[in-house]
Amino acid sequence: MAQSVWGYDSDNGPERWHENYPLAKGDKQSPIEINSKDVQHDSSLSAWHASYDPGAAKTILNNGRTCRVVFDDTFDRSVLRGGPLSGAYRLRQLHLHWGSCDQHGSEHVIDGVKYAAELHMVHWNPKHGNFAGALKQPDGVAVVGIFLKVGQTPKPEMKRILEEIENIKTKGKEAPFLHFDPSILFPKSRDYWTYHGSFTTPPCEECITWILLREPIEVSSDQMAKLRSLSKNSENEPVSPLVDNWRPPQPLKGRIVRASFK
Repeated sequence: MAQSVWGYDSDNGPERWHENYPLAKGDKQSPIEINSKDVQHDSSLSAWHASYDPGAAKTILNNGRTCRVVFDDTFDRSVLRGGPLSGAYRLRQLHLHWGSCDQHGSEHVIDGVKYAAELHMVHWNPKHGNFAGALKQPDGVAVVGIFLKVGQTPKPEMKRILEEIENIKTKGKEAPFLHFDPSILFPKSRDYWTYHGSFTTPPCEECITWILLREPIEVSSDQMAKLRSLSKNSENEPVSPLVDNWRPPQPLKGRIVRASFK
C-alpha cells in the first residue's frame, strides 16, 4: 500500500492504515462509539461559542476522499471558543463523511445508532504557530462533529454546499465558495459530548479535542443522494462513486467521555 493511496477500499482501507501510519493503532484514536451509560456528566463544562466571518469561506473541493470547504485561517476571523477549550481555535475547513445508503455513514456511533453522515468542522489552536505545529500538540485541534439524519423536512442549511456539488463532481475539482456562514449548520441545541481523540484519516494524529453535538441536523434522501453522486476518480477516469468514506469506531482504551448535559 503506497503512502499516497490510503482510502476506504479493502486494499487500502481503515483496516490497513496502520501499515503506513502506525499511529492508527494508537491509544487515543477516533471515532469511537459513545455509550450513554458510560458517559460522565461534567457540570464544569461551559457552553461553546463560534463567531464565524462569512467572508472567510474560500473554496469547495473534491479531493477524491471527501467534499471539503476551505476557510481563510491566516488570522482570527472565524473562531471557536469555550466548552472544553481554552483560548480561541481558528476554523480551517469543514468536510463530510457519508455512507452508501441512509442507514450508515457517520463515524461516531451513539448507543448503537449510526447516522447517514457526519460533518466535521476543523479548528486549530494558533498558539502553536501554524496548522502543522498544532498537529503535534495534544491541544492543537478542536473538531465540532455534527450528525446528519435523513428526515422528511430537508433543512436549508446544507443546500448551499450541495448546490456546488455539480461543479466538483470529480476528484481534483475545486470551485470558489464565497460568503458562507458555517454556523447555520449548527443544530438548535448546544449539548455536546467531549473526549480526546484523533483525526479519523491518516496519519491519524492524536491532537483533537472532540466536541460532538448531541442533536443531529436533518437532510432529505435527495440531498444525501447528491453527496453520493461525487466521484472518487478524476475526470478522465471511469466514474466511481465516492461513498462509505468513514472509519469504523476505534477502541476507547480507558478514555472518559464527558457530557455537557444530564
